[in-house]
Amino acid sequence: MRKIRIGTRRSRLACIQAEIVAEYIRSRCGGYEARLVKLTTTGDRILSKKLDEIGEKGVFVKELDIALRNGETELSVHSLKDMPMEVPKDLPIIGFSAREDARDVLVLPRGTAAYDGRSPIGCSSNRRILQLKELYPDAEIKTVRGNVLTRLDKLDGGEYGALVLAAAGLKRLGLAGRIGRYFTVEEMIPAAGQGILCVQGRKDLSYDFLEGFFDADAAACARCERAYMAYLNGGCSLPGGVYAEILDEKRMKAMGLYYDAGIGTARKMCVTGDRDMPEALGTLLARKMLGKENI
Repeated sequence: MRKIRIGTRRSRLACIQAEIVAEYIRSRCGGYEARLVKLTTTGDRILSKKLDEIGEKGVFVKELDIALRNGETELSVHSLKDMPMEVPKDLPIIGFSAREDARDVLVLPRGTAAYDGRSPIGCSSNRRILQLKELYPDAEIKTVRGNVLTRLDKLDGGEYGALVLAAAGLKRLGLAGRIGRYFTVEEMIPAAGQGILCVQGRKDLSYDFLEGFFDADAAACARCERAYMAYLNGGCSLPGGVYAEILDEKRMKAMGLYYDAGIGTARKMCVTGDRDMPEALGTLLARKMLGKENI
């Protein structure tokens, strides 16, 4: 039996996500066995600062990269939205899972039917904060860090009147019942790659056994969204978002959010194009946002 060690963050959600890949290997890949290697990342350790204040990119992947490069693991499983836009050439992304629900959601304290408008909304993403100010202009928005379960404990403990979280994470944790409101992707444009898992490996290894796990539609959307953010030199601290979807066999659509720091305003824009050229579509959207292409 070939042993596959899968690097993952230690949080319950990260382990559940890594187990999706591990279970596929155990049930569908004869001659292979899989186990998780749980690691603590920089982003998990530093909870006193917002992500953009830590001062480096890849805070949720660096330690997993080290383990992969050192031969302590054979692959890593990440939430794609945590992946830096620049990926080491020796540790490529080898594929993408089918997409879970990409939407952001509002989560309320237990026993609460609606947001009261008085208590702060907990949120750690500049992208979400920017859009929340449009949806709830009178609300106080307060930073919240920690894994999903830690944030829910703070919410139920009275520190917040609501949280904004990703639907995908709550659903994978079996906590869809905590969702009070789904934001449409037009109201709250998601982070690039939200709802998609990516599998990262070593350039010198073969991962043919995972071919059946990967999803072509999610891959096209992921490549489009990451191309958009990469052109804007974006990372998790940039208050921008992007969402791509497949329209039919030939076309896809991409919708982006861009914050122009120079004039202090945000704008949204949408383009359609060839689904077989997702990176080109993402780049086109970014160029239009910057006024480098005719609308």
